[in-house]
Amino acid sequence: METAAESSGGRGSLSELYSSSKRLLLKTRESLERLERLEYTSSSSSFSSSSNVVPGNSDDQVTVIRRDINQIQSLGVDMDRLWRSIAAKSQRDLWKRKVEQVVEEAESFRASLDKYISRHQKRMQEAQERAELLGRANGESSHILRIFDEEAQAVQSVRNSSRMLEEAYATGIAVLSKYSEQRDHLKGAQRKALDVMNTLGLSNTLLRLIERRNRVDKWIKYVGMVFTVIIVIFFWRWTR
Repeated sequence: METAAESSGGRGSLSELYSSSKRLLLKTRESLERLERLEYTSSSSSFSSSSNVVPGNSDDQVTVIRRDINQIQSLGVDMDRLWRSIAAKSQRDLWKRKVEQVVEEAESFRASLDKYISRHQKRMQEAQERAELLGRANGESSHILRIFDEEAQAVQSVRNSSRMLEEAYATGIAVLSKYSEQRDHLKGAQRKALDVMNTLGLSNTLLRLIERRNRVDKWIKYVGMVFTVIIVIFFWRWTR
């Protein structure tokens, strides 16, 4: 008999999901640190040579970080469902603390990323204002403004793409959670039905027919999960 900590219905055990989330947390932390170092370098360059600065393109990094945070939160949803099914209270409390820690770290990373984007937009606005002042003095503002306009548009595009990707992930998480709940309900109903049929002495042929129907339902669930993942990937590629 599998315990809740050993099986999650196809996505890995609770321990495996936790290990995956910890690896993603480490990757996200390192990515945020690199992004902040790039921000510091860009800020230093802008002070030393404000008339020739072209801001670094960090759009792809922001998109990847937000995608990883969404994946961590998706794993958190699965783990939150699994630890509640553990019978032993001591183990259940232990996993509850671990899952809550993962969720809190993911939220902290999301807040840090949002703050970085806000600072980046503020720097872009200030740089644009400086470019306008310089343009009035030397008549070269058109080229500088074009550069910062393009960068501002790129930042806005990243925000729009990230928001769409986040919504797609949230939709996928909700669909997968519904499939999981339905599967649990069907398994419970199946067990009850099998108990009743065993009591009534129904034939093995009918039992095999029910098991075959259960396998078909499981394939339908898997096809739905794959279809959901394909839609998420399509949204992500389309918005890049």
